[in-house]
Amino acid sequence: MTPLRVLFVSSEVVPFVKVGGLADVAGSLPQALAARGIDIRVIMPLYRPVKTQYKDKLKFVRWSQVKLGWRSMYSGLLTLHQNGITYYFIDNDYYFGSDQIYQDYSFDVERFCFFQRAVLEACGQPMDFEPDIIHCNDWETGLIPCLLQAHYQSNGYHCQTKTLYTIHNLKFQGVFGSDRIADLCDLSSDYLNDFGVLKDGAANFMKAGIVYSQHVNTVSPTYASEIMNDFYGEGLDAILRGFSYKVSGILNGLDTRSYDPASDPAIPSHYDSSNVVAGKAACKASLQQELGLPSAADKPLFALISRLTEQKGLDLLLFILDELLDDDIQLVVLGNGESRYEDALKAVAARRPDRMAVQIRFDEKLARRIYAGADFFLMPSVFEPCGLSQMIAMRYGALPIVRETGGLKDTVHPYNQYTGTGNGFSFANINAHELLFTSKYAVDVYRRHDEAWTALVKSALSSDFSWDQSAAQYLALYQGLTGVSRTEANPGAPAPDLQVKPELRPANSSAVSKAGAARKTTKTSARRSGKAGHKTKSAGSKAATRRKTTQEAAPSKRKASSGRAQTESNKSDKE
Repeated sequence: MTPLRVLFVSSEVVPFVKVGGLADVAGSLPQALAARGIDIRVIMPLYRPVKTQYKDKLKFVRWSQVKLGWRSMYSGLLTLHQNGITYYFIDNDYYFGSDQIYQDYSFDVERFCFFQRAVLEACGQPMDFEPDIIHCNDWETGLIPCLLQAHYQSNGYHCQTKTLYTIHNLKFQGVFGSDRIADLCDLSSDYLNDFGVLKDGAANFMKAGIVYSQHVNTVSPTYASEIMNDFYGEGLDAILRGFSYKVSGILNGLDTRSYDPASDPAIPSHYDSSNVVAGKAACKASLQQELGLPSAADKPLFALISRLTEQKGLDLLLFILDELLDDDIQLVVLGNGESRYEDALKAVAARRPDRMAVQIRFDEKLARRIYAGADFFLMPSVFEPCGLSQMIAMRYGALPIVRETGGLKDTVHPYNQYTGTGNGFSFANINAHELLFTSKYAVDVYRRHDEAWTALVKSALSSDFSWDQSAAQYLALYQGLTGVSRTEANPGAPAPDLQVKPELRPANSSAVSKAGAARKTTKTSARRSGKAGHKTKSAGSKAATRRKTTQEAAPSKRKASSGRAQTESNKSDKE
């Protein structure tokens, strides 16, 4: 039986490059899905650090010219097979020949317009892979569903390919001038309008992904619900409510093989649930010595490992920091970010060196030693789409103290003194003193209730944050999008709560009443793009020979299907 074919598109992927949590997901999720029988392949830009490090392993596949505004740009396609996954890389030194993954915001629009167009050009015959689903991630890939419809499916190519759009952080949306996007992506007013790509008169990549994809998911169920309201919606809440029928949340997982205190080479003492008390005590003593804090086994050791930004709740912590330190605790901070937070934290540490140590940098090995040595992990985020740090902390037996938002609410279950259940502590509101009182309560449990404390630590250690459950839900989502079950999922794993309507493709109301003219405009646009139209036809025709389900039966049926899809989609447009 032919497995589901998925092309996973991301701007960063572990182990090649990492800037944020997206890279971790793009590195781990495809492997978990491949283990469930999905033919999943990953495509990303070929940044200079990747080209330099993997130059002996990369295999050249083909090159082509991608039309981008008035220019035709070289696009190379290279591949690498690693850890059971086939990776593809889009090569262009002008756009990706830098050590920086993200550059000037105005230049990034052009870079990722090129990347998205090059990805679609490579689908089918060039990479010998016709995906059933293109899985897009964040704003850097948000235009792919729109471009797929505008330049390919409207002309009868890749008609069976569906798109899934995953929002990792709604705050970063890719907002650019509409005229420039019209030029770079060859999009007409049928798509560059308020019902499609435009938001407040500007092109919005994330909005395009929400509108034109067949399904939208976020990285936690709670975050999927939160972004429907104006506080978390970042200006897109009304659009998300309009498309709520196709929005769901799937919690991210964790690479439990890498983050394992029983075998992690970065920590001084290994432990599991059988010797967690002794193991963490040894790690704590070692950490105190390394960071210059007084050696004190009985003092609660708090940790904060984070980007130092407003989102992470630094204002809450700084407001009550002295009062928290007065409770005879120690605090270790590792991270960098906004200078105002860096300076404030360093000032407190300078005043109270016996209670607080600050490292304004990021060091992966030191972070692991902090997780292993800490008793508590602070994460008072204003919003948190998913969060991995709280999962890692629990994996190492450090109890998280979090605000109940997004993935923090989904993963941290507050201690209940009456039932003895829980794996951490939490508070509800964006309130500094709620953070303080919750921290003081946690310290009281640590000092006065040894049995409850040990049970909480063991509960945190045993929490299952592997990718297995998440992969099962993504598999069910893929099968719902395609309408065909071609892989065997774990019957015990929960499926996401969703209702997929795979043929809804929003367009503007004027395009509905003038469907024939819109199709004619799109065909003319494809002819103007030259290389895109030509190479896509080649890819589509060869793919059809291999697999009949790739395209519709006849051109006339393709045209009729496109018109019906646009008509039906306009009925559902609820911006």
